[in-house]
Amino acid sequence: MTQYNSIVVAVDGSKEAEYALKKAIGIAKCNDAAKLNLVNVIDSRSFAAGEASDRSLAESAQGFSKDFLESYKKQAEDAGVKNVNVMIEYGSPKVIITKELTKVVDADLIVCGATGLNAVERFLIGSVSEAIVRSAKCDVLVVRTPDNEE
Repeated sequence: MTQYNSIVVAVDGSKEAEYALKKAIGIAKCNDAAKLNLVNVIDSRSFAAGEASDRSLAESAQGFSKDFLESYKKQAEDAGVKNVNVMIEYGSPKVIITKELTKVVDADLIVCGATGLNAVERFLIGSVSEAIVRSAKCDVLVVRTPDNEE
């Protein structure tokens, strides 16, 4: 069995992210010394620089991210994961997760939820999980939401 030392869990507060978190907690518990890195990337490209309403929206997004990341951290620690790190990053999730963050934390596994996008939305805007699978330099686990939860 592969030993994972640094696991990145890409989360966004969605139901899919919660399933990815649960799966990552199980993997981290099987890999005793593994560090669990919970990350939310706020897509800052949607905020125009300098406008007050956009700053307020960015601050609101950061507050939301901080709240659910702390909740996820507590859930992981309560489940017995000893080394949990939370991070809020800004930029394109597709770039930050695969090209920057994985290097910073020396990730050997990325866990993310499958998207709820339909085929047309995936074609137009793309899927973060799809981009992670295509460009990651480490193992990737895409966790699907159970059929009875959709």
